[in-house]
Amino acid sequence: MQTIEKICQYIAKYMAVIVLGVAAIALWQPQIFTWIKPTSINYLLGVVMFGMGLTLKTDDFKIVFSRPKEVLIGFVAQFTLMPLIAFLLIKIFMLNPELAIGVMLVGTCPGGTASNVITYIAKGDVALSVGMTIVSTIFAPFLTPLFTKIYIGEIVDVNVLDMFFSIVKVVLIPIVLGLVVNKFFEKFTQRIVKILPAVSSLVIVAIVAAVVSASSEKLLNALSTSTLIVLVVILHNLCGYAAGYGVGKLLKLQAPKCRALSIEVGMQNSGLAAGLAAAHFAQYPLATIPGAVFSTWHNISGAIYAAWLRRRGEKQKFSSGHESL
Repeated sequence: MQTIEKICQYIAKYMAVIVLGVAAIALWQPQIFTWIKPTSINYLLGVVMFGMGLTLKTDDFKIVFSRPKEVLIGFVAQFTLMPLIAFLLIKIFMLNPELAIGVMLVGTCPGGTASNVITYIAKGDVALSVGMTIVSTIFAPFLTPLFTKIYIGEIVDVNVLDMFFSIVKVVLIPIVLGLVVNKFFEKFTQRIVKILPAVSSLVIVAIVAAVVSASSEKLLNALSTSTLIVLVVILHNLCGYAAGYGVGKLLKLQAPKCRALSIEVGMQNSGLAAGLAAAHFAQYPLATIPGAVFSTWHNISGAIYAAWLRRRGEKQKFSSGHESL
């Protein structure tokens, strides 16, 4: 078991590198991943969400009721800032409908499951991060289709009801099942909890491989478009970090809370965005790419950002302690 745990720790630690490598292979040698069908993306996402449910306990929901103001701030920031930033990027770069769909889906999806881990690394308020993730995920079936319709409904047809049921099946039901299993089989979940991050990482890698390999020909035939996608995704993510932190500072929240808010806003459940694009906008193949690129990029940027925030916090703490001597 110790060997398995070490392997899992290695996978979780180097997830960004693994995702990047697999994405490159899927782009240049797509036939390697043809066995992972795009239609399986939603099932794979369900596995990730079930894993998230296994790590949750009923006590985790207490944060929502014990600190409603802070969770509400994160929730509102999540579903106003990221969709708005996505919309502005679509307009500024005059993205075609295919890319606009993908970018907007990333913007309207809930916070990413990796945000809690990144917040922990950054020495942010982990409890607040978990609370914000839970609330944004619960409301995603309602708000993701609604905001997608509001922002790009004039460009493409958005079936709000279909997206609602899709998110319920892919996100809420697996999380509830995981929560129930954790409640009644706690000893079992405690034994496997250490390998869950690695399992989720491998599933996300599979999702990226499926999405990129399915659209590799289009991507290679439009390298300028690929460059544009990467640029827009990077800006979307970094603007999310900055906007989230800015809201925290504006409301005079403490540094750990600002870090949690920043990371929660900037890191999206982009795997869900890719899955929704594949399921509901199959006629627009490139729509899946922003989600796949975001899945790769935000794990890289999140790790770097968390390390920077951590060092910055330690320096400030040292300076404050030094001045008080």
